[in-house]
Amino acid sequence: MAVDARILIVARDDVRAGPLAEGLDRLGWRTITARGPYAALAALGDLPIEAVIVDMASAGPETQTLARRLKAAVAPRRLPVIAISEPNTDFRSQSFDLTLSPPLHPSQAALRLESLVRTAIAEEEFELRLETFGERGRRLDLPEPSDAPYRILAVGEPAPQFLALSNALQASGAEVVGAFTAYTAFDYLHERPFDSVVLWAGDSQQEALSIAAGMRRNTRLFHIPALLYLKAESYVTMSEAFHRGVSDVASPETPEGETAMRVMELARSFRRGESIRGALEKARSSGLMDAATGLFTRDLFAAHLARLASAARERSRPLSICVLRVADKPETVWARQNGWLDRAIPQIGSMVGRLVRVEDTPARLATEVFALALPATNQNAARAAAERIAAVIGCTAFDAGEDRAPFVCEFDIGVAEVQPGEGAVKALERAAAAALKREAG
Repeated sequence: MAVDARILIVARDDVRAGPLAEGLDRLGWRTITARGPYAALAALGDLPIEAVIVDMASAGPETQTLARRLKAAVAPRRLPVIAISEPNTDFRSQSFDLTLSPPLHPSQAALRLESLVRTAIAEEEFELRLETFGERGRRLDLPEPSDAPYRILAVGEPAPQFLALSNALQASGAEVVGAFTAYTAFDYLHERPFDSVVLWAGDSQQEALSIAAGMRRNTRLFHIPALLYLKAESYVTMSEAFHRGVSDVASPETPEGETAMRVMELARSFRRGESIRGALEKARSSGLMDAATGLFTRDLFAAHLARLASAARERSRPLSICVLRVADKPETVWARQNGWLDRAIPQIGSMVGRLVRVEDTPARLATEVFALALPATNQNAARAAAERIAAVIGCTAFDAGEDRAPFVCEFDIGVAEVQPGEGAVKALERAAAAALKREAG
């Protein structure tokens, strides 16, 4: 058994599962295949599986309850379950998080897995914050997806095939807004909320791909799914499309109603994730945070960290802690002595809060010391995250008065992953000691 498997594929044969497993393995999403429900449940009991993909064509007769059984087997860990099936069946009542049409390209699956796993972790984090904040008399608003019609942005020239898809989306109950150019599309994306984007790759296929890539480079637009609608004759490969950030690919050879259902399914998954991320964002305005930076206070962080560590053990997920301490460089020492560093700290803390994922817990431990608790993150990934934050802040110049050049801040960084049998406080102490040791070095 692959002890480091992240993804469980449930399929009785390898017609679809074989190429998908091979491709996901190459992309770093190590897979294991179960030939039936009992083998799947056994794998979930033995391995820290992050998500499940079920081939509905070969999963067997028990698919009606399979997703619920798989989710219940690992509770309270949240388990995303994806169905591979023709989009003419609604599996939402069966607890599938997303339905994707065959053939499922490995890169497409990897993009959807990344999104769904992050949503699952955010859900777990929200549950924990409900408890931590509730102990202090703060009730958080529950994540509630809007029941308003899905908002779809259709980008491209008004070709007959594209107009037919837009009409099918409207017939499905969606609100469709048309944009003929990339400039207009990004204006709409920055002005209004959308649940999905359809990119018509008619005679300007590279422009459509450029829009998808531009969305993935923008933190506000990163999560919005985009379906690439290709002409029947296209030189764009599936690998290229998914590499550029496209969520799904369709062509006029597929019936418009079927493609519309695929777009709506992506929109449904996106809106659910947005509701959870929005609820977590609201938690930051609870009145319990550090007034200057908007981060967790030291006491609130300590209480939540203990709960995070307990949940990580219960859910068989890693948990890492980072400590970032303002480094004692000559210009920083001068700024501290003359009061300019104190003036910069609120901006620095605010940047730390914006540069972490919504499911992460950033805190201010002391005047110039920040900490991060990163759920479902190993030590190497945590160090990369801390170094990225330090690098971004290190590119920011802070005011040092009229007669002196602005100064920049560097950080001494310490990272520790909570080990089996180790308390969260001990791991935090290890991270803090590593930061101090780096300073001394």
